[in-house]
Amino acid sequence: MNKTGQEKSGTKEKESEARKAIIMAVADSVAIALDDIIPGDRVRIRSLLQEIVGELEVSDSVPYGHKLSVKPVAKGDEVIKNGEVIGVASQSIDRGEHVHIHNIVSMYVPPPRTKALKAGRES
Repeated sequence: MNKTGQEKSGTKEKESEARKAIIMAVADSVAIALDDIIPGDRVRIRSLLQEIVGELEVSDSVPYGHKLSVKPVAKGDEVIKNGEVIGVASQSIDRGEHVHIHNIVSMYVPPPRTKALKAGRES
């Protein structure tokens, strides 16, 4: 029974408890958050066909629309989204971590000037 005295609906209640993310291609190393996610949230990963392809616990805050890692990515390894390489990991990324400019170097967007200066690359 829940707080209102109604029977729990099992699967339906569990479904609503899990946050959601979508993975665009089978080979992707990241999924896109479809909710704002906080550390400790369980996230259900769905394919474009809305099939459940996995579930994981998130270790970072991940804002709606941002990427989260669905598998470990070693420093220097490619980060794949939509079946395409979008960048290279600038540090190791664990499953369930927020993936953004703080831990990848984009193939399309230059790093912020402060990051370039720290790396000794003035522009």
